[in-house]
Amino acid sequence: MVSIAFTGGGTGGHIYPGLAIASFLKKMLPHRVFWIGSSTGMDKAIVESAGIEFFGIPSGKLRRYFSLKNISDIFRIGAGFFAARKILKREGAEILFSKGGFVSVPPCVAAKSLKIPVFTHESDFSPGLATRINTRFAEKIFIPYRESAVFFPGKAGEKICVSGNPIREEFAAADPAKGRAFLGLGDDERILLVLGGSLGSHEINELVKACLPRLTKYYTVVHQTGQTDAAHPDTAARDDISVERYKPYAYFRDEIPHVIAAAELVLCRSGAGTIWECKYLNKPMILIPFRGSGTRGDQVENAELFGKAGAAITFIPDESESSEKLISLIASLAEDPKKRKAMGEAKIIEPVSSESSDTVEGYNAAEFIAKEIVVRIEEGK
Repeated sequence: MVSIAFTGGGTGGHIYPGLAIASFLKKMLPHRVFWIGSSTGMDKAIVESAGIEFFGIPSGKLRRYFSLKNISDIFRIGAGFFAARKILKREGAEILFSKGGFVSVPPCVAAKSLKIPVFTHESDFSPGLATRINTRFAEKIFIPYRESAVFFPGKAGEKICVSGNPIREEFAAADPAKGRAFLGLGDDERILLVLGGSLGSHEINELVKACLPRLTKYYTVVHQTGQTDAAHPDTAARDDISVERYKPYAYFRDEIPHVIAAAELVLCRSGAGTIWECKYLNKPMILIPFRGSGTRGDQVENAELFGKAGAAITFIPDESESSEKLISLIASLAEDPKKRKAMGEAKIIEPVSSESSDTVEGYNAAEFIAKEIVVRIEEGK
């Protein structure tokens, strides 16, 4: 039986796309999948909940700035290399697929040292540091957009393949009726879905709270607040907001595909996973990217690209009248079904097969990448 190793972690965005690919692989050939991730953090719980065997390794952070922790993390990265090499050799991996994150670097280096083919995928418009390092060891680099090719000069450019971003298989079965049933809403209710990522967004939460009385004139507002701001008790008690028109949730789990499918309009951050899942379901979006210190600007880049394609509108709150401007934007979209339809149908990419110049239409990127992995395994036999 074929053994396929996956690596990546640190956030769900570095794990869920890999799990989507693994799910398609199960249908294509007899194989065993295992995952190499961080021995600390969320990686193990997410991977094992998908029924995939997990092996933890030491993980050090790759920082672009001076920090004394860089010294100790060098030793953790070295330890991660030797641990990953032992796992790959012992488990008989025939290929390694990397989804990025700091923990993915040691396994990619280890696979290269064992002459195991490495495939890697970048979700954002521009690659993070881990992906930049991993491209040195990869024989194929999957990127989300044609425009992303400029970040892979020289020999790396010869390895790229435009694939889009993998979507969890559950989204193919997304059912708006199930979403409405979960929310307790009828068929005629118009839904504005607010998402701030898995941890929520205090910036978006405060902005929505200020806008709620007028937003609920157009929509039932379904709001993923995150655990920290869960339920907004001060908001829920206000006399100017109908309880039936505002539905806060700390976090959505398995129901999220159905909830997105039920929404008419989505207000969210511009993390690659969220915006691609919404786009897969043809949802028009208003994007408030995470920006400033603590980020390399990837969400701003993602938002700009979706805006350029006509799939989303970027909204950057300022110090004055942000709530009024947001209300005006949402009201204009609420009253313009043609605009919403055009945004939902806008094309983001034209992914290209590595074997030809033909456009690949009507597919999930996870399936596309899984097929590429199968081709490489068959070539290696």
